Amino acid sequence: MIVDFHTHTYPDKIASKTLELLVSRSKTKPASDGTLAGLQHSMAQSGVDISVVLPVVTAPHQVERINTVAKTVTAQFTGSGVWSFGGIHPGNDNYKEILNGIKSAGLKGIKLHPDYQDAMFNDIRYKRIISYATELGLVVVVHAGVDIGLPSVTHCTPDMVCEVLDEVQPERLVLAHMGGWGQWNEVSSILEEDYMKNVYLDTSSCIKKLNRNANLPIEKFKKMVNIHGADHILFGSDSPWDDQKDAVDLIKECGFSEKATDAILGKNAVTLLNL
Repeated sequence: MIVDFHTHTYPDKIASKTLELLVSRSKTKPASDGTLAGLQHSMAQSGVDISVVLPVVTAPHQVERINTVAKTVTAQFTGSGVWSFGGIHPGNDNYKEILNGIKSAGLKGIKLHPDYQDAMFNDIRYKRIISYATELGLVVVVHAGVDIGLPSVTHCTPDMVCEVLDEVQPERLVLAHMGGWGQWNEVSSILEEDYMKNVYLDTSSCIKKLNRNANLPIEKFKKMVNIHGADHILFGSDSPWDDQKDAVDLIKECGFSEKATDAILGKNAVTLLNL
């Protein structure tokens, strides 16, 4: 089974305009149209069995609408193979109510994006959200490192992650983009073995067919997998921003053992999501 732990979709009515805006910021060409149907077509072409959609809440008032969509998408999971996490913003004072709703709706986790939410990851508001999400058994995925669309300030660094791990002790924390986009040396030197017990790194938007200098070189990626352990790595494409088939093929071409490859491509995710 192949599980893509890091994908994005946008409502059909705004998908095109949303992609145009994000392309203008990131200068990155999407591999699909950003719709749910586009993701399903990509899954069929790439052999991905399950895709996890990670919604990004950029303002507190968006939470209800975004989580309504997340619930609808997840309710159709049996037929679509797509599961959505819930969204929450550090500006939501009623965070416990929101997290309880996410849990009761059967969603398995939440996505945080400190850059688009304009808050540092070690902000007390994030710590409270992560602490209560942990109590509820929810997975917490956070954008880590530089965001190429908003590169001026990095809102989630390895040092901040360590502070949160020390103070909150989350049980299911996923650091997107191999722990911190563009900060991979710091990730491997700071997030040592003691910190990795309940931490996962996802591979989204790191290694690509076109291995530009800004991306994580494949050999360095393989060293990071060896350092942090294949059992702590989750496959993610960041679709529509990377092609799912290319991303799957790259993992298969890394030369890991069959056991490690299977763990990265799906088994770790199945365990984490209790599927």
